[in-house]
Amino acid sequence: MAVWMGVDLGDARVGIAVSDPEGSMAYPLRDITVYGDSFQALDECIEIIDDHHVNHVVVGYPLLLNGEEGKSARKDRRWAQQLRIRLARRGISSVSVQLQDERLTTVTAHQQLEEAGYRERKHRPMVDQQSAVIILQTALDRFAHQEGR
Repeated sequence: MAVWMGVDLGDARVGIAVSDPEGSMAYPLRDITVYGDSFQALDECIEIIDDHHVNHVVVGYPLLLNGEEGKSARKDRRWAQQLRIRLARRGISSVSVQLQDERLTTVTAHQQLEEAGYRERKHRPMVDQQSAVIILQTALDRFAHQEGR
């Protein structure tokens, strides 16, 4: 089938999740440290896409609660566009890159990690990966529903 990758862009870290080959379950993969500039993660993301044979990339799109695009959402849209451009420059045109509404994803990630028994201080470094899992799983579930699976 197809491997999917979820991306949660943050100021300190970019969380990465991947799916199983069937495209049904999302798993945390790793964080990429970006020191305040998520665009630094583009090349590492392309390496992950290549190493894991990713077909679809889902980038978190933090719309405002009213559904409008704010500063963070504009930045994430530009990041996704840069990923498309860099993939094309490397001759990788078969990978789709889409945006996924991620309102309240970080809050949900914190709650899930807390429910799993991690104290906030300990789950802080894991929250970006967990957010990427939520972003990706949401996209996988939506795709499966559209396909009638």
